[in-house]
Amino acid sequence: MRRIIRGLVAIAALWPLASPAEIVRLDITERVPAFAGRSFGNVGTYERITARATFALNPADERNAVITDLAQAQRNADGKVEAVADVVILRPTDANRGNGTLLLDVPNRGRKLAPQLFDDSAQPGANNAEKVEDAGIGFLHRQGFTMVWVGWQGDIPSKPGQMALAAPVLKGVTGPMREEFVFDNTTNPVRAPLTWPAAEPANLNVTVRAAWADAQQTPPGLSARLVDANHVEITRPEGFDAGALYEITYTARDPAILGMGYAAVRDVVSFLRHDETQANPMLDGLHPSVSRAIGFGVSQSGRFLRDFLYLGFNEDLAGRVVFDGLMPHVAGTRRMATNVRFGQPGRNPRHPQDPAWQADLFPFTYASLSDPWSGKTDGLLRRCSLSATCPKVMQTDTEHEWWASHASLLVTDLAGNHLDLPDNVRAYMIAGTPHFAGPDELMRKGVPAMSLPQNPMHAGGPLRALLTDLNAWISDGTKPPASRVPMRAHGTLVAAQGAVPTDIPGLPYAGIHTLAVFSDQSVLPPKEIGRYPVFVPKADNDGMAIAGIRQLALAVPRASYTGWNPRAQGFGTTALYPLQGAVVPFAPTEAARKEVHDPRPSNAERYADDGAYVAAVRREAARQVAERLLLPEDAERAIEAAKQGRLAKLGQ
Repeated sequence: MRRIIRGLVAIAALWPLASPAEIVRLDITERVPAFAGRSFGNVGTYERITARATFALNPADERNAVITDLAQAQRNADGKVEAVADVVILRPTDANRGNGTLLLDVPNRGRKLAPQLFDDSAQPGANNAEKVEDAGIGFLHRQGFTMVWVGWQGDIPSKPGQMALAAPVLKGVTGPMREEFVFDNTTNPVRAPLTWPAAEPANLNVTVRAAWADAQQTPPGLSARLVDANHVEITRPEGFDAGALYEITYTARDPAILGMGYAAVRDVVSFLRHDETQANPMLDGLHPSVSRAIGFGVSQSGRFLRDFLYLGFNEDLAGRVVFDGLMPHVAGTRRMATNVRFGQPGRNPRHPQDPAWQADLFPFTYASLSDPWSGKTDGLLRRCSLSATCPKVMQTDTEHEWWASHASLLVTDLAGNHLDLPDNVRAYMIAGTPHFAGPDELMRKGVPAMSLPQNPMHAGGPLRALLTDLNAWISDGTKPPASRVPMRAHGTLVAAQGAVPTDIPGLPYAGIHTLAVFSDQSVLPPKEIGRYPVFVPKADNDGMAIAGIRQLALAVPRASYTGWNPRAQGFGTTALYPLQGAVVPFAPTEAARKEVHDPRPSNAERYADDGAYVAAVRREAARQVAERLLLPEDAERAIEAAKQGRLAKLGQ
């Protein structure tokens, strides 16, 4: 019976649409109850809608003309360029019970990450929304959000658990390509995938170096060969450890028009917000059930949102605002290498890789600044300011981004001086937190490539509070809390050398951080022209960042938590391990800490007993709730975790 219903829904959805969003067809392939019929407070149940959106772009429209190679693509009978995007919608079954806000979670490499951060749900259920437990704590659902995902990445396939964009391909077009690999193993030979198919094996070259600052080498024993058009096999020379950096250059072919992914998000959101035909699954009576929209993205998809804003896609084809609010998470001051020929949207340069990659180009922050290297004046808000379509922006980063993604450039000018954010922008650093950690992670020891135990801190609590603040900001104008980030003017954003105490046993610090470089991208490899000053968070005597939002485990600590974790011996020790932070527990007693010369007060010196510790957590939780940085429900969960000895997430 369910198959028959799905088929009828799909047939009913196959009609052409007249929409300024240029969505020409929405094929709904499935419309079923979500989460096995689980009900969420006053909102009730949810339904899941799976669809494919066909959209067509006019290359002559100035809002589309920014898309690289769009004018070179094959056109339909109307002279437009078509592409097809995967779409998934979770909406209240009774639209009247929703909160009127569409929350678009930009897929990260085709995956849905908002459920893990906001709902503490786990994969693969977070992607499926089928079982009761797939909704986790059900925060987004109890709030009444309509959740939408749109496949935008045109260099990956559409398949179960992975949303994508079927974009036009420029067959026969070739061009130079460069890729970098850090394998973190000693497998020899080792295979690696290429982003784009290689046109011919004759132009394949490989180099190696121990660190980015070293010269590229071609020592005896180093070679590379094509396994097929999409894979390379590298034979590795002696004398380089598991963290060595390998660079492949080759001639690539058949690029897809990746920039259409920005238009896919723009046009689907605009259609769902404004289309008043029966083809719109958001229609409730005569009008759509959503009147506001927030764009949320994590890491790669957070960088997508920064680029989306910078390229002018927050203005739809009727001149309206697409997103009222944007919430890029863990993007630092990076953007993307997507709206370029042979782009690499899946690549995120990690220490020790290229600091001059296209994801790291000026402009870095929202206000317009003059770049001393390029001579340009630009900012992320420049285009939307000209069209009066700027959203309210709430950028959230874990501490890791301030070490690995030069987040300091968000709040400094290009000479390294203090810079105030525009009135419509807030920024928050979640201190002592890695790039991404699941809700149930605990401290892990013995990860081979890391020097220190792995930081397990999950950012869900602060993000739930901040999303609530952002929704209030766009709904009724209630301003959110002031930005909470390290700043030069406050003395909490400093040079890397000396930022962290060096006398804490088990917490080695050597000033390692990612640089920001201006380079000539027209040559391979890119030629470095100059550098921008980069700063990092100043730490207290426990080795933890002073500024930012300190979650309860940091504000009432039983360990030191950092946003950085050096690579271990044999894995490139001059660099940071990607995406991770570290945790170093306090000694239990004064005698134990003195035995190892640890200057940090022990747990016994900080808290008279477990009751005193829980009382301190309760006081700090009340303060953060009052400051709208923590929701009451998360405060209660944290207090209960403190009672059970789970708040610090140190395991046994």
